Amino acid sequence: MIGKPRMPSYRIHRLKNHLRQSFRFAPHVSGTAAIKPRDYEPGEPVEAATPYAAFFALREAASPLEVGDLLEAEDGSIRICKFVGFEEARWVVPESLLPDEPAPERAAPPENSAQHA
Repeated sequence: MIGKPRMPSYRIHRLKNHLRQSFRFAPHVSGTAAIKPRDYEPGEPVEAATPYAAFFALREAASPLEVGDLLEAEDGSIRICKFVGFEEARWVVPESLLPDEPAPERAAPPENSAQHA
Protein backbone atom coordinates (compact mmCIF):
# COMPACT_ATOMS: atom_id res chain seq x y z
CA MET A 1 0.00 0.00 0.00
CA ILE A 2 1.32 3.42 -0.93
CA GLY A 3 1.41 5.91 1.92
CA LYS A 4 0.00 9.39 1.83
CA PRO A 5 2.54 11.91 0.50
CA ARG A 6 4.19 13.97 3.21
CA MET A 7 2.92 17.53 3.56
CA PRO A 8 5.59 20.20 3.02
CA SER A 9 6.76 21.99 6.14
CA TYR A 10 7.57 25.68 6.48
CA ARG A 11 9.63 27.31 9.19
CA ILE A 12 8.06 30.58 10.31
CA HIS A 13 10.19 33.64 11.01
CA ARG A 14 8.28 36.42 12.79
CA LEU A 15 9.14 40.05 12.09
CA LYS A 16 10.11 41.73 15.37
CA ASN A 17 7.25 43.83 16.71
CA HIS A 18 9.11 47.15 16.75
CA LEU A 19 9.64 46.82 12.96
CA ARG A 20 6.04 46.01 11.98
CA GLN A 21 4.81 49.61 11.75
CA SER A 22 7.62 50.73 9.43
CA PHE A 23 7.18 47.60 7.29
CA ARG A 24 3.46 48.31 6.87
CA PHE A 25 4.06 51.85 5.64
CA ALA A 26 7.05 51.07 3.40
CA PRO A 27 6.27 51.35 -0.32
CA HIS A 28 5.67 48.10 -2.14
CA VAL A 29 8.53 47.07 -4.38
CA SER A 30 8.51 44.13 -6.74
CA GLY A 31 11.28 41.60 -7.05
CA THR A 32 13.13 39.59 -4.45
CA ALA A 33 13.03 41.18 -1.01
CA ALA A 34 16.34 41.46 0.86
CA ILE A 35 15.78 40.57 4.52
CA LYS A 36 18.09 40.72 7.54
CA PRO A 37 18.22 37.81 10.00
CA ARG A 38 18.48 40.24 12.94
CA ASP A 39 14.97 41.55 12.13
CA TYR A 40 13.29 38.18 12.71
CA GLU A 41 12.58 35.76 15.52
CA PRO A 42 12.06 32.05 14.97
CA GLY A 43 8.48 30.86 15.12
CA GLU A 44 6.77 27.50 15.10
CA PRO A 45 6.82 25.27 12.01
CA VAL A 46 3.67 24.73 10.00
CA GLU A 47 2.74 21.98 7.55
CA ALA A 48 0.86 23.14 4.48
CA ALA A 49 0.76 22.48 0.75
CA THR A 50 1.65 26.09 -0.15
CA PRO A 51 2.45 29.38 1.61
CA TYR A 52 -1.14 30.46 0.97
CA ALA A 53 -2.46 27.26 2.57
CA ALA A 54 -0.26 27.99 5.60
CA PHE A 55 -1.65 31.53 5.79
CA PHE A 56 -5.25 30.31 5.75
CA ALA A 57 -4.55 27.46 8.18
CA LEU A 58 -3.07 29.92 10.69
CA ARG A 59 -5.59 32.71 10.10
CA GLU A 60 -7.75 31.72 13.07
CA ALA A 61 -4.83 30.51 15.24
CA ALA A 62 -3.45 32.32 18.28
CA SER A 63 -0.46 33.44 16.17
CA PRO A 64 -1.63 34.08 12.59
CA LEU A 65 0.86 35.05 9.91
CA GLU A 66 1.15 38.82 9.66
CA VAL A 67 2.47 41.14 7.00
CA GLY A 68 6.27 41.00 7.19
CA ASP A 69 6.47 37.41 8.47
CA LEU A 70 8.44 34.81 6.51
CA LEU A 71 7.87 31.22 5.52
CA GLU A 72 11.04 29.24 4.85
CA ALA A 73 10.53 26.01 2.88
CA GLU A 74 12.50 22.83 3.45
CA ASP A 75 14.61 23.62 0.37
CA GLY A 76 15.64 26.97 1.91
CA SER A 77 13.47 29.15 -0.33
CA ILE A 78 11.83 32.03 1.52
CA ARG A 79 8.51 33.81 0.96
CA ILE A 80 7.60 37.05 2.69
CA CYS A 81 3.99 37.85 3.56
CA LYS A 82 2.97 41.18 2.02
CA PHE A 83 -0.37 42.89 1.49
CA VAL A 84 -0.37 41.63 -2.11
CA GLY A 85 0.43 38.01 -1.20
CA PHE A 86 3.66 36.06 -0.78
CA GLU A 87 6.76 37.17 -2.61
CA GLU A 88 10.25 35.76 -2.93
CA ALA A 89 12.84 36.87 -0.37
CA ARG A 90 16.46 36.12 0.47
CA TRP A 91 18.65 36.64 3.52
CA VAL A 92 21.15 39.50 3.39
CA VAL A 93 24.27 38.48 5.24
CA PRO A 94 26.95 41.12 5.81
CA GLU A 95 30.25 40.45 4.12
CA SER A 96 32.73 39.06 6.60
CA LEU A 97 36.24 40.33 7.00
CA LEU A 98 38.95 38.43 5.21
CA PRO A 99 40.24 35.71 7.54
CA ASP A 100 43.76 36.00 8.91
CA GLU A 101 44.47 39.29 7.20
CA PRO A 102 47.69 40.66 8.71
CA ALA A 103 47.39 43.89 10.65
CA PRO A 104 49.29 46.83 9.18
CA GLU A 105 52.67 47.39 10.82
CA ARG A 106 53.00 50.41 13.03
CA ALA A 107 55.85 52.83 12.47
CA ALA A 108 58.45 52.90 15.23
CA PRO A 109 58.18 55.99 17.43
CA PRO A 110 60.75 58.65 16.55
CA GLU A 111 63.85 58.70 18.72
CA ASN A 112 64.34 61.65 21.01
CA SER A 113 66.67 63.92 19.03
CA ALA A 114 67.59 65.90 22.16
CA GLN A 115 69.68 62.94 23.39
CA HIS A 116 72.02 63.17 20.38
CA ALA A 117 72.99 66.82 20.86
